[in-house]
Amino acid sequence: MRVSLIRTSVLRQAIRALRRNWIQSSLSILGIAVAVAAFICVIAIGTAGTSRMENDLKNLGDNLVWVEAGSRNHNGVRMGARGTRSLVMADADAILTQIPTIKTLTPNVDGHIQVIYKGQNWYTSYRGVTPEYLQVRRWNVRLGAFFTATDVQQATPVCDLGQTVTSQLFGNENPVGKVVQMQGIPCRVVGVLQARGLSSSGRDQDDFILMPYTTVQKRITGSFWLDDIFCSAVSMEAIPTAADQIEALLRERHHLNAGEFDDFNVRRPDQRIKTRLAARKIMSIFLASVASLALIVGGIGIMNIMLVSVTQRTREIGVRLAIGATEWDIQSQFLAEAIAIGILGGAIGILLGIFLSGFVASYFGFPTQLTQQAFLLGTGFAAGIAVLFGFYPANKAARLDPIDALRYE
Repeated sequence: MRVSLIRTSVLRQAIRALRRNWIQSSLSILGIAVAVAAFICVIAIGTAGTSRMENDLKNLGDNLVWVEAGSRNHNGVRMGARGTRSLVMADADAILTQIPTIKTLTPNVDGHIQVIYKGQNWYTSYRGVTPEYLQVRRWNVRLGAFFTATDVQQATPVCDLGQTVTSQLFGNENPVGKVVQMQGIPCRVVGVLQARGLSSSGRDQDDFILMPYTTVQKRITGSFWLDDIFCSAVSMEAIPTAADQIEALLRERHHLNAGEFDDFNVRRPDQRIKTRLAARKIMSIFLASVASLALIVGGIGIMNIMLVSVTQRTREIGVRLAIGATEWDIQSQFLAEAIAIGILGGAIGILLGIFLSGFVASYFGFPTQLTQQAFLLGTGFAAGIAVLFGFYPANKAARLDPIDALRYE
């Protein structure tokens, strides 16, 4: 009961002291609030960017290994990777049957095309693939169904639309069962893919059409070669081994000697995104550290104001010590004042941080993502800074000599 009364008395005295010195207290609270708001805003920007890259990595595919036609680099000169005849379906069959670290794959033939439906038209990209594409690229169908292996065998003119193409051509109309025109070829829509939105680089991931690769080869391009082979490794750990095995197999199949450059390119898109993700996380940590310096500056402000308060209230401290207050009582009061400043500054900083994050997202176009962790870190750091920088003034006040304090003018 006595402990509870002491705590209540200390809190009441701390609040009274803050009211008495309200200008100094307000400045300290404002400093902490601005620091917390900056910290939360920086964390929100970094979290949003990191989340988009993590989504890109997740949406990339099922342990994707990307085999691309054409050499990417020859004698230091970047070469084209499209329109070459270095990859054919027999290469894809060989990869699937002879490399145990690859569990499934899909060929790919792509390009750009004008799609027409009634009075609407849209210029988009197409991909000629097989039904395994959904598994390899971890995609789902939202409406209707995906074309079948029979459609691939018979080169049936059917297609699945991305959400962007669907919106541009059909609006709110259900496109399943409708017929669109591509290069004068009628093509029946059998399904609509699940939307993925923009990638971290700003590319629209839903602006494309999927068709059987045989339909593309026989009815659109008139070719027999492939642009890519998308492979799915048995596990994330098996990707490097699978990439090496694919390279060795294709060099053997293409009769390339030791001194000759590859006429294909084996890519690991996950490495690129992981590198960017790691760099983004490092940058986020750096920016959060810079924002934390503002909290330290705010803590220094608390310490300076508390030292001034100790000086101004020296006689009051002497009176309290003279009538029986302990050093712990004095120390607790000043620590309570510092903690109150930290908590109030943290609470106001959270509200300001929410507003600032929304302002940055709407006015500057930077995506932000507020998280509970950012709020907890901000307020926890603010309270910790308050205790850390409030301890010295509190300790100095508690160690005043009562006689000297009563004589202080």
